[in-house]
Amino acid sequence: MNALKVLTLCGTLALPAVAAATAVVTGFEPIVTYSIFPPLKANGTADDALATGQVKRGYFPMAERASKPWRIAFLFPHIKDPYWVGCNYGVITEAKRLGVAATIFVADGYDDVKGQLRKMAAITGDKFDAIVLSPIDLTANNPSIAWARSQGIPVFELANDSTSDDLTVKVTTSLKGMGEEAARWMIHDALRRGLKTVNVALLPGPRGAGWVSGEVNGTREVVSKAPLTINIVDVKYGDSDRHVQGQLARQVLREHGKSLDYIIGCTGCAPPASAEIREAKLQKQVKVIAYDLTREIAGLIQQGHIAASVDTKAVSQARVVTDSVVNYLEGRTANAPHTILIKLGLVDESNYATYKFDTSIAPDDFVPVFSQPPVEEK
Repeated sequence: MNALKVLTLCGTLALPAVAAATAVVTGFEPIVTYSIFPPLKANGTADDALATGQVKRGYFPMAERASKPWRIAFLFPHIKDPYWVGCNYGVITEAKRLGVAATIFVADGYDDVKGQLRKMAAITGDKFDAIVLSPIDLTANNPSIAWARSQGIPVFELANDSTSDDLTVKVTTSLKGMGEEAARWMIHDALRRGLKTVNVALLPGPRGAGWVSGEVNGTREVVSKAPLTINIVDVKYGDSDRHVQGQLARQVLREHGKSLDYIIGCTGCAPPASAEIREAKLQKQVKVIAYDLTREIAGLIQQGHIAASVDTKAVSQARVVTDSVVNYLEGRTANAPHTILIKLGLVDESNYATYKFDTSIAPDDFVPVFSQPPVEEK
């Protein structure tokens, strides 16, 4: 059994059912979003836009089917963890519903910036109608985005942030908000536990990725204003690969385990951290909080191995960006926002039974698809 299948199976039986992957997805409920319009900070992040632009809360409705089979390229950092499988599912099912062609390209991971740039150059040369990029690095992709735009190809952003001002629309969440929500849950839980001082370690993911800096900055900001003493005793960066994160978690526990109260980790970080805590028999002392939600993390929450998870709603993000591209290509968006932020969620044992996982997680039987030809309407 391959690693990807193991990841998608963990905790499966405990999850509420979502639509079968092979079924036709006919639509989705309106998605709560924050649309951000200029004027806003130049060459900024999505959180800079949130702080400086004109923000309008609303609901993103389904786009109508496309009038022609537009060719859209999607470029992911990798597909090694269930988060990107969720994005894959959202893209493929929405492309099928809209009647457009979607091709998904992947780099080899967050240490493969050069590989992603090579693929971006090839995609630009192939003259797709639009490109949706999930940048590996906050700034390294900016020249390639500018080049694609100069060739008449609109570039949209999905999930991972960039400081490029040449993007047509960004679709993401508040990456700083991920850190803020995780830290707020930790503070509430620490007060409930009667802790006077908290020691927490962060496993946020690869240094340089926009979502990682957002997580860390948001955590630090909330911690600095906490009503009790919180010490961030360590921040260990590394690729979100499961093996790498397991090694980092072991280091954290070896160096700080006797005094540690929490570990907060990314989607590829929280599950191996949870496993290492159980191996060290520290599960009664050290709680794990995830910065984002996957099927595996949801299962581990139900089993009591992860305490809580923020949710950036990967499937919803993928649907919104795919619809935004089609609306743009169809000429339906005369005044498109600069940035669309999906409202964050949070799941723990208190709301697990009623949580809508289908906005975040691919169905259990979904196998990643890398090419979706246009489907004619019946």
